[in-house]
Amino acid sequence: MKPASIKDIASKANVSITTVSFILNGKAEQMRISAGVIQKVEAIIKELEFKPNQVARSLRTGNTKTIGLIVEDISNPFFAGIARKIEDKAYKKGYKISYSSTENEVLKAKDLIEMFKSRQVDAYIIAPIPGIEEDIKQLQDEGIPVVLFDRNLPTMDINYVVVDNFNGTYIASKHLIDKGKRNIAFVTVGLHVDEMDNRFLGYKKALADHNIPFNTEVYEEIEFNSTEEETVKRLSAFFTAKSNIDAVIFSTNYLAINGLLALKAINKKIGDDFSFISYDDHDLFRLHTPPISVVDQPIEEIAERVIGIVLQELAANTAAGKKEKAARSEVTLQPKFIER
Repeated sequence: MKPASIKDIASKANVSITTVSFILNGKAEQMRISAGVIQKVEAIIKELEFKPNQVARSLRTGNTKTIGLIVEDISNPFFAGIARKIEDKAYKKGYKISYSSTENEVLKAKDLIEMFKSRQVDAYIIAPIPGIEEDIKQLQDEGIPVVLFDRNLPTMDINYVVVDNFNGTYIASKHLIDKGKRNIAFVTVGLHVDEMDNRFLGYKKALADHNIPFNTEVYEEIEFNSTEEETVKRLSAFFTAKSNIDAVIFSTNYLAINGLLALKAINKKIGDDFSFISYDDHDLFRLHTPPISVVDQPIEEIAERVIGIVLQELAANTAAGKKEKAARSEVTLQPKFIER
C-alpha cells in the first residue's frame, strides 16, 4: 500500500496542501487556522498513519533528530550494551541513533564521519582512534556537537566521557597481590589507544607499588583482528608455557572469554592456585563455575552523561542557526571491582 501524502490528507480534509503543511509544522495558530480544521486534519493524519518525510522535515527545521554513534565494534559486548543504553535514552528525548563500527581502521572511521555528515546527523558520539583528530576538529569548526566516550584524544579540546581505566586495573591488581599473588599475567589487545594503555599502566603501577618487578614473560598481546580460533590457540600456548603464573588479568571481556576457552582446552582450573579477572563484565562470567571477578564499568551512567552533554550542546545552538559553544564537559567516571 502506497504511503499517504500531504496531498492525500488535504484532499480528504477538503483543505489546501498549505493548510496541512502549516498544521504539521506547528504553525496553525500563527496562521489563524480554526480549531475545528486542526482537529479534523489531525484525525485524518492519524487515520492514514501519515509519517512526515525525515529529509523534507530536516530541510524545514534544520535538523534530522538523529545522532551518529561511531564505535570500535558494535558486536563487542561492551559497545553493544552501551549502544543500547544510549539508543534508549536518546529515543526518550526525541532522537534516533544511527551507528556503525570502525574496526579501529582510520580510513573507515573517516568515511563514517563523512557518511553521517551527508545524512545531516545533528551530533556525533564517537569512541575515537588516533588519526581522526582533524576530521573531528572539522566537525567542531562547523558547530556540530561531538562527544567522545570510552577513550579520549588527549591533544583535543573536546567533550568526553571516560572511565578511570588506570584505577580499574590498579584495584584489580592490588586485589590479587593482597591475596598473595606475585606472578600475575596481563593479557591485552594490540591496540594502543587511550583506554588500553591506561589499563596496562594501572597494572604496572600496582606491581611497582608492591615491589613486584614487571615481567615481560607474563605479558601477552593479541592482535585486534585475530579470530577466536587464533586467540584461543595463542592463549593455550601462553598458559602452557608459563605454568608458574598464579593469576591473570584480561584487559577486555572478549579476550577473557577466549581465555576461558583456552584454559578449558589445556585443562587448567581456576581456583585458589590460579585467579582470573576480566575488565568488563559479561553474563557468562556470572554463570561460570567458579564465577569470574570483574572490573565493571558504569554503562548506565556513561550513556546518561553522553546524552546529557549532546543535548546540552544542541541546546547551545541558537534558533537563528548560529553555533554557540557550550561549556566543555570532561567527565571521568570510576569503575567498580566485583569479587565473585
